[in-house]
Amino acid sequence: LTPENILTIDLEGNVVSGKARRHSEVYIHSEIFKVRSDVHCVLHTHPPYSIALSATGRPIRAYSQPGALFFEAVGLYTDTLNLIRTHEMGAGVAKALGPHPAVLLKNHGVVISVASIEEVVIRTIMLENAAMIQMVIEAAGDAAPEFPRADIDKLKHDISRAEQFVINFDYLVRRVKRRET
Repeated sequence: LTPENILTIDLEGNVVSGKARRHSEVYIHSEIFKVRSDVHCVLHTHPPYSIALSATGRPIRAYSQPGALFFEAVGLYTDTLNLIRTHEMGAGVAKALGPHPAVLLKNHGVVISVASIEEVVIRTIMLENAAMIQMVIEAAGDAAPEFPRADIDKLKHDISRAEQFVINFDYLVRRVKRRET
């Protein structure tokens, strides 16, 4: 990422400033920003376990701490496998996202829509970890019962506070800096 490839794009998908090529799936972002005033950061990516889990249509289970973070908090977009290249398709993703921080795009990828860069990075990593753990558990056979709802809700509260995302993000930054030296 350099200053030369940063673009400013309006909510209609038009480049307002910058010279780089606009991404074709810009409408995922713009349509979510139109309907979610609490969202300041949207990330779309294609992590393999999350894509595999999206293909099952099953919800994220609280089989792990990352799973608890997303328990009953992930939408599922099933309208198309294609790229999201129109306002209407982006609006469909935003509708499937609903009030949640994440939506799985069936057989395609994920979209995380939250308040900060720190939160979007940590949630994206945790969603992929939750999907991986769930896929392994379900491939192994019958999973043991999940913890009681109150326990899941308590953990979800504890690990979803803004300061916790910053702590986890700062840890990753320190790891990257150590590798660079």
